[in-house]
Parts: sequence; structure tokens; C-alpha cells
Amino acid sequence: MSVPDSGDGWRRLAPRTVLAAALVMAGIAAGAGVPAFIGLAGGRPVWQALVWVLGGAVLLIAGGSALDYVRWRRTRYRVGAERAELHTGLLLVKRRSLARERIRSVDLTANVLLRVLGLVKVRIGTGENTGGGESTLELDPVTREEGERLRRELLNRGTATPEPGPHREGELAVFDPAWIRYAPVSFVAPALGGAAAGGLMQVSEWFGAQGELIGWVRDRFQDTPVVLTVAVLVAGACAAGVVGALGLWVEMWWNYRLEREPGGTLRVRRGLFTTRSISIEERRLRGVELVEPLGVRTLGAARVDAVATGLATDEESSHADHKTLLPAAPRGTAEDVAAYVLREAVSPTSAARLTRHPPAARTRRLRWAVGAVLAPVLVLAVLGVLLTDVLLYVAGACVVVLLPAAVLLALDAYRGLGHAISGDYLVARSGTVRRTTVALQRGGVIGWTAKQSYFQRRAGLMTLTATTAAGAGAYSVYDAEESEVLVFGDAAVRGLLAPFLERGE
Repeated sequence: MSVPDSGDGWRRLAPRTVLAAALVMAGIAAGAGVPAFIGLAGGRPVWQALVWVLGGAVLLIAGGSALDYVRWRRTRYRVGAERAELHTGLLLVKRRSLARERIRSVDLTANVLLRVLGLVKVRIGTGENTGGGESTLELDPVTREEGERLRRELLNRGTATPEPGPHREGELAVFDPAWIRYAPVSFVAPALGGAAAGGLMQVSEWFGAQGELIGWVRDRFQDTPVVLTVAVLVAGACAAGVVGALGLWVEMWWNYRLEREPGGTLRVRRGLFTTRSISIEERRLRGVELVEPLGVRTLGAARVDAVATGLATDEESSHADHKTLLPAAPRGTAEDVAAYVLREAVSPTSAARLTRHPPAARTRRLRWAVGAVLAPVLVLAVLGVLLTDVLLYVAGACVVVLLPAAVLLALDAYRGLGHAISGDYLVARSGTVRRTTVALQRGGVIGWTAKQSYFQRRAGLMTLTATTAAGAGAYSVYDAEESEVLVFGDAAVRGLLAPFLERGE
């Protein structure tokens, strides 16, 4: 357990934080000591080089441990009836305090070293984006038992447990190794492939071997056509990206478990080397979002994200998948999990019969697609006439390859449009490269924004956006028929669109 500091409720961090700091410094010393020893041994006796390296390592480990000991001595925290407080610092003492009724998340994280030592890092947040970390308290680290105690205590509001829905309590979803097949078709794979190629070039430049690397590649493909050479290199980068995507997926989602705890809290636990525990109170849940990136959607899979108030929104946590309840999984599994989470017999995203949008919406998407391809093609053609015929061939190749793809994506984007009311939820679907289907509680809508461009007015279309305090803050029904979408909005939330309907009449 954490160390009590006094009788007024103040506690210290776990004393093992000093041991953790010493082990980290030892790792750094080992990583830097090997090349330093090799360099020193070249100009002096081996024993002398070893003494220098060991002496530097001792100083580094002792210094790092001493600094962390001071941090441990000067850091204390307290959870009272009304506030959670943290005091830290030696010369410049920082005092941070959060009102308990504003606390929305208590997340636990532990890397390999912390797990071995039985420690966790606790992040307490209000879900507000105030800048400077003023909306969070971070206890780094405490014992695992203390972290679990804090999570239960801070998220226990003393409110009644929600009435059980038609589905089971407790475990809602568990890890399935078969889901890993969706990792290579995510957008992460090509990004990691490009990063691997760039990293290889950068490392070779650091060691002054970039010219040799380029020469080695040139020699391997000396008698190979340029097109085939490029194709092989791209394939190699993609293969590296696939391997990286698989490894990243395993690290993030191994031992995944989604469960509903007593008191109405959804808890996601996951991670191979670094374990994470993320909690979302059901009373803050306003709906769910099914996310289907193009590659994942082609394999019939989807991801489930929470639409909730108070989720972490600061820069550090914005890329930590705090809102993801289920990684990419078969669409049927995703629909089931969405239903379990919302306590519905059937997920609103599948039960709703979506209203199709008028053909004018398809025309708009085709125009955007064709324009997006022809604009750069026209520039290349003009430059080709003025400069070189090569650019004319590039322009022609772009038309042949990109124009059909753009048209297909535009038609797919139109087919993906839809909206409906399903019980207590309004449902909106849009997108092609990243298709999303959101089921948003009608009671969570606090306003509507109706937008019409000049071209939308001529086509009789309108984009209607629901404003909410949860999730992304706004969810849109794009390019729907004007009068129909206003009626839809009024039926979803009575009274908010009355001025628009009266003016239309």
C-alpha cells in the first residue's frame, strides 16, 4: 500500500519508485556504457576503460535515484470527502486539487518494469481540456492495490445501479486472437512502412553510410526495370509495415477485456507489455459509434467507440484510444457489443432502417471526386505542354488510374449516407475511407445546426448537425433532403427546430 504521511489523510507514493528509477538509470547506463567502453578501450588499457565506464554508471544511477528519492519525499496526495489533492516539488511546490464531483476518469497504466514491481501509474482526470494538465492528477507510481482502491473510491458516486438490461452483466467481450487479421489492413500498416523506410535512411545517415546503402540497393536492381524496382521497394516497405502493425496490435490489445462493474461502470483492460485500465461511467454514456475504416470494412469488421462526456481530451491522452470499447472485430460482434453497452436488445446502429439520401447527394460527391482528380491533372497537362512531354504521360496515367478509383469512392460514399430514429437514439451514417455510424441519445442533443451552401440550396439539400456535450461534440447528417431532414430533427428532439419549420411553412 502507499505510505501514510500523517493522521490528516495525506499519503506518499510507493517507496519502490526509487528502485524503479534506479533500474531505469541502470538500463540507460548499460546502453550508453557499451559503446563508451569500446571507444575508451581503443586508446587505453581495458581495466582503465572499465573503471571509467563503471564509475560513470554508478554516478548516473546514484544521481537518478537521488533525484527520484527527493521527488518521492516531496510528493503527497490525499482523497477527501470533497476533493482529491496533490502536492509535489522541492523549491517550486505545486499544489493541484480536483473536486470529486468533477472527476470523470481514473485510468491505470503499468509498463513492464512497473508490473514486475507491482506498481501502477494512476491518472485522475475531469475530462476537461484546460491546458497545462490542470484537469488531471497523476500519481506515478503507487501500488496496484492502492491504484484499484483509488479507482473504486473515486468512481463510486453512491448512486443507484442502473436497471439491468436484456443482456448479461459482468463480462461483455474478451480477447479473440482471430481479430489480429484486421491489423494489416488498417491505415497504420502503410504509415509504419513509410516510417521504417525513413528511419532506415536516417540511421544510415547518422553512421555516414547512406551513400553505401543507396549504392547497395542500386547494385541489387542494376538490370531491373525502374517500375519493377519501385514496386519491389514499396512491397518491402509494406511488408515491414504489416509486421509493425501486427506487433503494435498485439501490444495494445492483448488480454483485452470489456466488463460492466457493479455501480454502472464500463471497464476496458488491455495490453501485453504495458497494461492499461480505462473506466467509463455509464451515466456519462450518450451513445456509441461504429467505425469502419475502408480496409477493415472490406473484411466485414468494425470498431466500437464510446460517445461519452468527460473522456480525456488533453494532448497526451488524445492518441491513447481512451474511447475505444472494442477493437476491429467482425461486424456482428461489434453490433452485439454496442447493444450490450447501451443495454438494448438490438444495437440501434443495426435496428434502424436508414433513410436514403436523394440522388442530388450522389451528384455532389461525383463532382467532388472528379474535380479532385482533374484539377491536378490539368496543372500537370499545362506544365507538360510548357516544359516536357513526360508530365503529359504522368497526367494521362493519373486520369486512367485515379479517376475510376475516385468515382468508385464517391458512389460508395453516397451508399453510406443514411439517418434514422431508433427508439431513444438518432442514427447517422456517413463516410467511405472512414465510415462511421453513430447512435446518439436523443436526450443528449442540446442543439441543432442547419447549414446550406449555395449549391446545396439549388439542389434542395441540407446538412443538419446535432450538438452534444459528449464525444466529438457534433454529429452531422450530410446532404439530406431539406424538408425531410428538418422533420427528422424535430421528431428526434422536440422544439429545437420549431423556428426552422415555421419559417419553411
